Amino acid sequence: MRVRILGCSGGIGGGHLRTTSILVDDDILVDAGTGVADLSRAQLARIDHVFLTHSHLDHIASLPLLIDSVSDLREKPLLVYATAATLAIIAKHIFNWAIWPDFSVIPSREHAVMQYQTLDLGRSVRIGERTITALPAEHTVPAVGYQLDSGSGSLVFTGDTTVNDAFWPVVNRIANLRYLLIETAFANREQRLAEVSKHLCPSLLASELRKLTIKPEIHISHLKPGQAELTMAEIEACAGEFRPARLQNNQIFEF
Repeated sequence: MRVRILGCSGGIGGGHLRTTSILVDDDILVDAGTGVADLSRAQLARIDHVFLTHSHLDHIASLPLLIDSVSDLREKPLLVYATAATLAIIAKHIFNWAIWPDFSVIPSREHAVMQYQTLDLGRSVRIGERTITALPAEHTVPAVGYQLDSGSGSLVFTGDTTVNDAFWPVVNRIANLRYLLIETAFANREQRLAEVSKHLCPSLLASELRKLTIKPEIHISHLKPGQAELTMAEIEACAGEFRPARLQNNQIFEF
C-alpha cells in the first residue's frame, strides 16, 4: 500500500498549504480537500473510492469538482463512503442542485456517476488486498477516522477529533500499526477554541497520546496557518517523548 499526502493543513494560503486529502495507491482517496486539485485529470479519473471522515468543507472541497471534471472519462460510478449522517449532510447541502448538481442521479439514479456507500463505525471495507475500517472520532459534526491496512502494516488517520476515550482501545489493538496521523489544529493559547470546536491543541494531544500503549510513528496534521511553527514547538515541549513529526504535503508512506 502506498499512501501519499495530498494535503494536511488546517487552511490555505500558499503553494505548500493544502487541506486534508490522502491518496491511497492510485484509486482511493481519504477525504477530498484542496490537495486533490493538484492531481491531473488522468489521475482524478483513476480514483474509484472516496472515504470521507466528515462533512466539513476543508475535507470535501474538491469532491464536487472531482466528479464533475472526470464524469465523462469514467466507465463505473465513483463510490463515496461515509456514515449515514455525513452522506445526508453532503446530499442536502452540497449535491442539492442549488450549490452543485446532484451527481447521485446523473444521468439517472440507476446509472449515476456517483454513488453513496453507507459506512458504519467499526465496519471494514475490503478493496483488493486492502482493508479500510472506520474508527471513532469526536468532532462538532458526525465524524470518523480510518485504519488503512495492507495486511503487512497499518496506518491510522484520526480525522478531525478531540479528546476521545473510545478511540485508543481500538488503536491499541492494531498489532501491525506503523503510522498514526493525528490532528492538532491550534496552539495552546487557543485551547478554549480547540475545546469548543472539538479539535486538539498540544496539551490535549499530550494527554491523549499517554493513552497509547504501542509505538507507531506519529505525524501531526491539520496545523492552522500562522500557528504551525508555534504549535509544533509546543508539541515538542509537552509531548516530545512520543517524537511526533509534522506531516508534510507529498509525504509518502509505504507498508
